[in-house]
Amino acid sequence: MGFMIPNFEKITLFWCEVVDTIDTLMEETDEGQARMLLQHYEESLKVIDQNLTFHFERDEHSQRIEMIFGCDGYAQSIASVLSLVDAAPMIDGVQVVAFNGRQDPLPESVRLGDDEYGLDDFWFSYRITQGEFHLNIYVERVVDVEEDPAVEAVMILLDALLGEFDLMTRVSTLSWYDKPADPVDFGLMPLRQLRATFDNERGKVRLIGVTLH
Repeated sequence: MGFMIPNFEKITLFWCEVVDTIDTLMEETDEGQARMLLQHYEESLKVIDQNLTFHFERDEHSQRIEMIFGCDGYAQSIASVLSLVDAAPMIDGVQVVAFNGRQDPLPESVRLGDDEYGLDDFWFSYRITQGEFHLNIYVERVVDVEEDPAVEAVMILLDALLGEFDLMTRVSTLSWYDKPADPVDFGLMPLRQLRATFDNERGKVRLIGVTLH
């Protein structure tokens, strides 16, 4: 697996742009104008590394805005995320964060368009082989992994359960299967149990990249 070598000049230009425009973004009342500025941030990130992503969240405890950077599950771009966050300047009211962390409490469902997917709709099994954690996910019916909204919903839930960094660096393979009529009969576990199961096995798992099947 090839890893991206961060371009520090491009990273510096990105942060200069953010410093110059973040106040305008936070005060912008026109949704269209705000979206254009966010799109410009996204384009600037793609110049650094095409896998880079970001979003804003409000930290209710500190009243600050969190600017969270990730790489859409591409482990080869981890260094880009870490370099970008490490180079971040101090910005009033903004905390810069690498990767989506675990969520507490867990979301009980994910809504995508008109469809809602419950945490309890999904099941999993796993195996550990030579220090590699192989995760199998069971959804109602697998049609196209790349296009299936149920798969997208599970990926959001996996971020919430394990955190984006562990998902990329400690899950060796992620495979998708049709859910059997009675998952318990097949020895499957409800997806909500994944965090506790993973943490219990964590000491046996080495750092690796992720391969989607």
